[in-house]
Amino acid sequence: MTEHVALTRVSIDELVRQLRALPVSAFDSTEKVRSLLARMPVDESSLAPYLTWHGQHYTRNLIDKTELYELIAICWEVGQGSSVHNHRDQNCWMAAPVGRLMVENFHVGFQDIEAGTCQLQASNTVELTADNPCAVDPREPVHRVINPREANKRAVTLHVYSRPFDTCVVYSPDQGTCGDIRLHYNTVFGKPVAGTP
Repeated sequence: MTEHVALTRVSIDELVRQLRALPVSAFDSTEKVRSLLARMPVDESSLAPYLTWHGQHYTRNLIDKTELYELIAICWEVGQGSSVHNHRDQNCWMAAPVGRLMVENFHVGFQDIEAGTCQLQASNTVELTADNPCAVDPREPVHRVINPREANKRAVTLHVYSRPFDTCVVYSPDQGTCGDIRLHYNTVFGKPVAGTP
């Protein structure tokens, strides 16, 4: 029988230091960053300057950004979720210092962005917790994240995106439609962005 040992939580500043120390090659595959997030769960209190909430939609709060990656805290009220989306062929890692979320992955049968049509099929679901960070599968990168209503509590996820991008494709599996959207931050380095709620 294996015994689960809780890891000591680190500050967000320590995670940033460790991310910045990684070689370029660490961001080209998924295991090194995922392993780092698994070894270094982040202490919730250290995230306080970056946490903002909105009753209608999740918030995106930039913590750190280099040419190699960006680190974002996403704040989810009960029942909030993202659209089904991709990451522009970049790697993505997620950890949940607060809450238990579901990551629903999709297989893309086809997509025609210009025509705005697609065909998606749900493939699997992964639970995202402090003890179970995950990497988006580069072979099937289309997914959505949900803070389930039955969890009945706010959640915070940390997302590391390799080679930062400012647009992505969103999909409607039910309607078979897709299209580009521009991404924005609600806060940058703890300061509100003008024009965002």
